[in-house]
Amino acid sequence: MFSSLFSKSEKVDIPWNQLTDANELIQIDEISKEKPVLIFKHSTRCSISAMSLSRFERSFESEAAFTPYFVDLIAYRDVSNKIAERYGVRHESPQTILIKDGKPVFHSSHMGISYDELNSEAKKL
Repeated sequence: MFSSLFSKSEKVDIPWNQLTDANELIQIDEISKEKPVLIFKHSTRCSISAMSLSRFERSFESEAAFTPYFVDLIAYRDVSNKIAERYGVRHESPQTILIKDGKPVFHSSHMGISYDELNSEAKKL
């Protein structure tokens, strides 16, 4: 009854681009020249990661100011390591990194992950 007062009850299907190969980071850098790219690093074994992802998905709006990418840290740990190395952002889980012109411009982790904040930051770019 009160859940609709605090958060959206229906989640929007996010058009996630699955990040499964470190070579895709080159493509992300190119895309980020036109529109910011968001990388969401998620651990399928972590309850905090699951909670952050659920919160993010419930808040997502189809008119996002960024292109969303998703990496499963358990299945693609090497990709996660390359992200940390390439963008100079220490690995955390869960974590979001906003990329513009091939450079990290904003990042957040754990319960600090907020769709509204990320979208607001992307709109500034």
